[in-house]
Amino acid sequence: MSLTAIKIDDTPAPVTGRVVSLGIEPRTAPAAPFRIRFGGIAGRVLPPLVTLAFVLVLWEALCSSPGSSLPPPSRVLSDTWELIADPFYVGSGIDQGLFWHILASLKRVAVGYALAAAVGVALGTLIGNSVWAMRGLDPLFQVLRTVPPLAWLPLSLAAFRDGQTSAVFVIFITAVWPIIINTAVGIRNIPADYQNVAKVLRLNGFEYFAKIMIPAAAPYIFTGLRIGIGLSWLAIVAAEMLIGGVGIGFFIWDAWNSSRISDIILALIYVGIVGFILDRVVALLSRAVTRGTAAA
Repeated sequence: MSLTAIKIDDTPAPVTGRVVSLGIEPRTAPAAPFRIRFGGIAGRVLPPLVTLAFVLVLWEALCSSPGSSLPPPSRVLSDTWELIADPFYVGSGIDQGLFWHILASLKRVAVGYALAAAVGVALGTLIGNSVWAMRGLDPLFQVLRTVPPLAWLPLSLAAFRDGQTSAVFVIFITAVWPIIINTAVGIRNIPADYQNVAKVLRLNGFEYFAKIMIPAAAPYIFTGLRIGIGLSWLAIVAAEMLIGGVGIGFFIWDAWNSSRISDIILALIYVGIVGFILDRVVALLSRAVTRGTAAA
């Protein structure tokens, strides 16, 4: 076998100012940002999906026996398919689709929670700024906030003689305490440098409140607001079981009286989903207002 000699010309090529192609195509850079983004999404979505699948399989296995007191997921789906497929059903009286029950509960929560937010921030600001107000009101608030929400319902029914107003009051009295406490803590923790800047700029009371006090205490305030919205949703479900009418709480109680366990399970799933959405809405609002300084 013979080898062919290859002669290499060492003469340098003239410089012409043109780009000489070497016949090698540039390698395309891998889509690292896409992979990182996809990996981040998968890391957030897959764990809860796997956990949910495990819970459903375990639930199906434990409740499939004939003597089980709770229905398995397959039976819940078949029993409540009409409620799932037609949530906008409108009947007479309380015979409504689940959408209208949830909407009625959300309306009561919106009114009670808005009142609690306004009153809570105002009283929290007063307590945080005034030592006398803190000494006079804080012990009273610490006692009242330990009263269970449903314990207020008979008193509110006696005072207002109206189920809807009583439910709104229960929501208000349940949600207002964490808002007051967190707002007061946030006001008291305003750095002294901020107060000195306000004195140098000679800000009046309203300017100090709007430009210094509220922005500095916003992370604490929104922490109280997040706790308050969760407690509001818990309170309305419990209150509606007693006051009756259209609402997700009374729907659960009526399903229990009619032995519709599958309807109760479906309603509880919806209650959890709506509660999660409410918490996320307040969390997103807090991130937008505080620019990410509040816990989300």
